[in-house]
Amino acid sequence: MADSSDAPRQQPAPASGASHSPRPRRAVWVWLIAVVAAGAAAWFVYQRYAPPPAPAAATPPAGKAGPGGLKGGGGPTPVVAATARKGDVDIYINGLGTVTPLRTVTVRSRVEGQLMRVHFQEGQVVKQGQLLAEIDSRPFDVQLKQADGQLVRDQALLANARLDLERYRTLLTQDSIAKQQVDSQESLVRQYEGVVRSDQSQVESARLQLTYARITAPISGRTGLRLVDPGNIVRGGDATGIVVITQITPIAVLFTVPQDALPEVIKRMQSGDMLPVEAWDREQKARLASGRLTAVDNLVDTATGTVKLKASFANDDSALFPNQFVNVRMKLDTAVGQTIIPSAAIQRGGQGMFVYVVRDDDTVTARAVKLGPIDGQRVAIAAGIKPGERVVVDGIDRLREGARVEVTKRPEFKPSVDGSSGTRKGKGKGKGKGQPRAEGQEGKAAPAAEGGDAKAAGAEATKKGGRRRDPDAAEANSGSPAPTPDSAGEATEGARKGKGRRRSAEGQDGKARPADGAESPGDTTRQAPQ
Repeated sequence: MADSSDAPRQQPAPASGASHSPRPRRAVWVWLIAVVAAGAAAWFVYQRYAPPPAPAAATPPAGKAGPGGLKGGGGPTPVVAATARKGDVDIYINGLGTVTPLRTVTVRSRVEGQLMRVHFQEGQVVKQGQLLAEIDSRPFDVQLKQADGQLVRDQALLANARLDLERYRTLLTQDSIAKQQVDSQESLVRQYEGVVRSDQSQVESARLQLTYARITAPISGRTGLRLVDPGNIVRGGDATGIVVITQITPIAVLFTVPQDALPEVIKRMQSGDMLPVEAWDREQKARLASGRLTAVDNLVDTATGTVKLKASFANDDSALFPNQFVNVRMKLDTAVGQTIIPSAAIQRGGQGMFVYVVRDDDTVTARAVKLGPIDGQRVAIAAGIKPGERVVVDGIDRLREGARVEVTKRPEFKPSVDGSSGTRKGKGKGKGKGQPRAEGQEGKAAPAAEGGDAKAAGAEATKKGGRRRDPDAAEANSGSPAPTPDSAGEATEGARKGKGRRRSAEGQDGKARPADGAESPGDTTRQAPQ
């Protein structure tokens, strides 16, 4: 018992949260105060520097048309409609084509020699037979003279042999010589005749080589870039040649069409019809040339299921360029007496193609249609629409079955008199014409406050202003004193004493602009304070 009473008693451990509870509470309060202060600062900055709100547009009453033609109060939906009509539709086959020249020739030298002169410009259109280049012709002149000399020599030998043959024949009649000698002379004459003919061919060959020294255009067309410069040695075996000539008038276009359209094309060609073909640019916005179909390939490409066709174009205006990519439209036939509507009216649904038809009571109904030939923005309707019925072409996304509509016209953009997009221009300079002017901008003084706020307004204008100008100097330049109220004078005096001088703005007409607050968005003139 004594041991147990003398043992020290253990004190209970304090709670873990008791010693740390003041610090988290203090941190929470610090963060709350910081957030509130930041919010107050942001609100103050926004209220002080935010631009004035634009005046709200008047809301149209129920049932009256508002801006953009929309109805208020659940009125009919405005749509644009077109009337189906009867007409003819051209049936076209579209394809992708490449402009291909009828002939392309690489001009090469046919003899070896030094290129002396070039007589064409790069990109020049040349005619067949036109002189293009010249090769040094002196070696060929020498060869021609040698051939001529050899020919004259052999011709003299032939003439002498013929004279000897005549003598031998006379002696043979007198039985003075043997017949064998006459026969040998006749053989010698024939040998000389052969030699003379060989010499004549050598002369013609030398003359031909001399002709080849002048290189002429083999075809008419456009020359490309020069491939060799004067002074180089050219040979007949050179791979590059001198220049490449491409025929551009007429020119051809190779294009492909689906094999399903081939029977109709063959039928029209066998009947002697000339199928017209049009070449359009890459974006299909401009027609480049018009021609006719000239040939059909003899096999179908099994990889693509298409067949190649060839069309010829006059290309007098050089609108088509070799290897140019074009879109091809070939007119196959014309469907007569079709019901035609704009392609914008066609909609695709779960049951197929349909259109919204406007009934006589200004309600719409969805009607399934069967399409016929398509010609650009026009579509022929085989079944479902009759001529004279109205179909919706714009505003379809807001329609439902039986919805009431109001047929309107498409809005037209009318530019303003000064050529702008319709925004009224103000009289001030710089950016923001026709917009409300904010405080402290260049060219305008800060608005003067009344009563006790005058000094604060002057200090604010001094802070926000750009370059400082003396009001006296502004008055001297403008020629007339700036009208400033008394409160504005106090603000100016306070600004001079405390934080500098504020700037006085002037209008474009040379008069000082009064500080009378921000102007309205639609009003570009100001009135001086009374």
